[in-house]
Amino acid sequence: MKVNFFFIVTFFTLSLGFSQISHKMDKLTRPKNLKIGDTISIIAPSGVLKDYDEYMDKSISLMESWGLNVVLGSNIYDRYGHFSSTDANREKDFQNAIDDNKIKAIWCARGGYGTMRIIDKINYDNLLKHPKWVIGYSDITAIHNDIHNLGVESLHGVMSKSLEDISVDDESIKILKDIIFGKGDLHYVIESNKYNITGEASGKLVGGNLTLLQSLLQSKSSIDTTNKIIFIEEVGEYLYHIDRMLHSLKRADYFNKCSGLIVGDFTDIRKNETEFGKNLHEIINEIVKEYNFPVIYGFPAGHGQKNFPLIFGRNVEINVSKNKSEIRFSN
Repeated sequence: MKVNFFFIVTFFTLSLGFSQISHKMDKLTRPKNLKIGDTISIIAPSGVLKDYDEYMDKSISLMESWGLNVVLGSNIYDRYGHFSSTDANREKDFQNAIDDNKIKAIWCARGGYGTMRIIDKINYDNLLKHPKWVIGYSDITAIHNDIHNLGVESLHGVMSKSLEDISVDDESIKILKDIIFGKGDLHYVIESNKYNITGEASGKLVGGNLTLLQSLLQSKSSIDTTNKIIFIEEVGEYLYHIDRMLHSLKRADYFNKCSGLIVGDFTDIRKNETEFGKNLHEIINEIVKEYNFPVIYGFPAGHGQKNFPLIFGRNVEINVSKNKSEIRFSN
């Protein structure tokens, strides 16, 4: 089903007409805003960087155009089978970026697979003392979860490899810049989807790639979703795989006490020989039908053409009506 949508993205204070939220939400630690002259590190904690001339030069030039100094992970271009480098080297590059206080933000070059192989050896002590933005999506969900459990915000957004397919002037990148430089408030409005479940809710935003969320269950990297807004996205899966992963989350009480659900892009869904019998929206709505929380479909984040940044760990308010869906991040 084709869904047409429009966006209103604002970076100034405005009234959304939300009802007052009665409960008070504690804030996670926020990394400091970047300023001109700061240093950002680009690392590759997951997959191998192939044909990187197509995007790494653009990434470096983009950061420098923002007035930032760029430091690359020492092993970013190694190539070690499926991975950008050995587990030890990828861990070392990530750890160095955390421990170097001259580095004010960490931008992941790409996802793929590999982060879960190194996260148990990462020491986040310095990140707690000197919080810095960690930016990425897809396989980087594993890092987002760990950082969330430590009580620090992180950024779900475009990575260096994204610049293979989008312009440096893409709105996803412009919004990312505004967030890390602390330019105003973040508020999204998208056109409603007929499968949406209407309502209002608030809570800390958590989530990421569905495969990673399911794979992290019953580990120290899994997250407590109580009173939180969950975001999910996925790429290249069969509908029955998606159904199975969602049922795994449900059986682990992922949706039992959450406040709401935001569904991002589910791209390149694979066609099975036997029709599943339900579309993506029907699968998800069947999973959550026994609960009482709003659901937003069609938010442009994940592996689609647009990848609008989301601040994980930030308190958000969502308002889902028949005509539009609003997501407002707290100040």
